[in-house]
Amino acid sequence: MAAFDYVGVDPQGKRRKGVIDADNLRHARSLLRERQLVPISVNNASEKPAAQQAGMSFSFFKPKLSAQDLALITRQIATLVQAGLTLDDSLRSVAQQSEKATVKRLLTAVRSKVVEGYTLAQSLAEFPQAFPSLYRATVAAGERAGHLDLVLNRLADYTESRYETRRKVQGALIYPAILTVLSLLIVIGLLTYVVPDIVKVFDNQGQALPMITQLLIATSDFLRESLGTLVLIGIALSYFVYRLLQKPAMRYRWHAFMLRLPVAGKLIRDSQASRFVSTLAILTRSGVPLVDALRIAAEVVDNLPMREAVSSAADRVTEGGRLAPAIEQAKLFPPMMTNMIASGEASGELDEMLMRTGQMQERALTGSISTLVGLFEPMMLLMMAGVVLVIVLAIMLPIVQMNNLVN
Repeated sequence: MAAFDYVGVDPQGKRRKGVIDADNLRHARSLLRERQLVPISVNNASEKPAAQQAGMSFSFFKPKLSAQDLALITRQIATLVQAGLTLDDSLRSVAQQSEKATVKRLLTAVRSKVVEGYTLAQSLAEFPQAFPSLYRATVAAGERAGHLDLVLNRLADYTESRYETRRKVQGALIYPAILTVLSLLIVIGLLTYVVPDIVKVFDNQGQALPMITQLLIATSDFLRESLGTLVLIGIALSYFVYRLLQKPAMRYRWHAFMLRLPVAGKLIRDSQASRFVSTLAILTRSGVPLVDALRIAAEVVDNLPMREAVSSAADRVTEGGRLAPAIEQAKLFPPMMTNMIASGEASGELDEMLMRTGQMQERALTGSISTLVGLFEPMMLLMMAGVVLVIVLAIMLPIVQMNNLVN
């Protein structure tokens, strides 16, 4: 059986959308009529949309899953398979339970491939945008080993952990981002609307103004006259940098520069190391050979110099070298991580040590972000207080001078 996306009209004249299992297109239309639906369009859910078949590859034509949805359906499938249900029934149950049309359509299409005799990994490969290579390789290893339920549970733990880490990081950065934007808007509002009305009084007096007041007036005039131009320049500059970073050589240099930054560089390095070692841990524990696991783990590393270091390490391991020295040679990963990997190789418990290393890196990353956020808030408040103090002084000094002249 295959999955078909349909659009139909019910007896009340309302349009209905959904996914239906059928042997073929004619059977799907027949089933819709039995449900008292007049079919308007019926298409195979596993086929690409017509726009994509015509050569268009826009990202919104490709089905995707959020990290939360992927973690949820993985846990549900793992639980059902471990409970003794067949993979076919598990996929159907999860698809029926989901309230999201995208998830329902994807799982129904995957189930149709499984029913046709394909393995789960092969079925997932039809939708690479929704199921990344790490996910598919782990499932394939579990199927080869005959322990799909255990591997799915590990994969569910991994996806849930990654989702929780991402959610914590995003949650920690929301408040500083809002505070920064509001601070900039307040300062721009003061300089463009409040300050000009106040300094008109000083201009009418015709007296010499203090230097700080003159600078404030000049800044205010510049922002009022050039704010639109500055916004356009910022947009144009952002687009230029974006286009420039599309070139591999420039993007590589930019990523290398980011690693050398004092504070942000360490944060980026810890983030990439955590993602790499956690991915490597789930792959090796699921039975994926180390070299293949390194190749796949390199794809999840966004920073190009660090990705190149992982690829080079995979080449050295292929030639018979050990993992820890191969990674340490690049001098881009935290020393503690390489030492723990070396200890795991020496004791023959590399899988377990990789898992512990991944947990340690995630805790270190979360701690670093929490510390930076804790320092950022008082620093931003001090900066805002300094800006407001300068504005107040620039306004009060001429008033004090006027009072002195009167006296």
